[in-house]
Amino acid sequence: MKRLRARRIAPTVLLVFALSSCASVQEKTRDNPKAALGSLIGAAAGAGIAAAAGGGTGAILASAAAGGLLGGYVGHKMDERDKEKARRAAQEAFEQNQTGHASVWHNPDTGNSGSVTPTRTYQLASGQYCREYTQTIQIGGEDHETHGTACRQADGTWKIES
Repeated sequence: MKRLRARRIAPTVLLVFALSSCASVQEKTRDNPKAALGSLIGAAAGAGIAAAAGGGTGAILASAAAGGLLGGYVGHKMDERDKEKARRAAQEAFEQNQTGHASVWHNPDTGNSGSVTPTRTYQLASGQYCREYTQTIQIGGEDHETHGTACRQADGTWKIES
């Protein structure tokens, strides 16, 4: 009985915690939109991974919160040149690399670096090609790893879906 009650309360507690921090987050992201974007992408990726793994509501919310925090941190620490280098490495990896082969980038001005490695390629019923990938970004000597899926668009570019 107590376990069931805790399962029902946990998502509510997480939601209240997230909403209570909105004002300070809004104030901070006004000066740093890359942290906001990182938080959003991290939260979506965390929730998506938990949902794909069959997690319940609490696990999905907790993963979204953890992903949002990690994404915000990474987004805050990366400058525009880092992001552009990461985008180019991702496009190259999705378009040209065999599964398991990484495209790497390095910004000598910030010392940040990273890699994008396709881990699986498949075709949707619509004929669209998609690739699952792992992205590792090193900021200040710390590695941050994410997983996602990118699909080829009609114009030939790759769009990160999750």
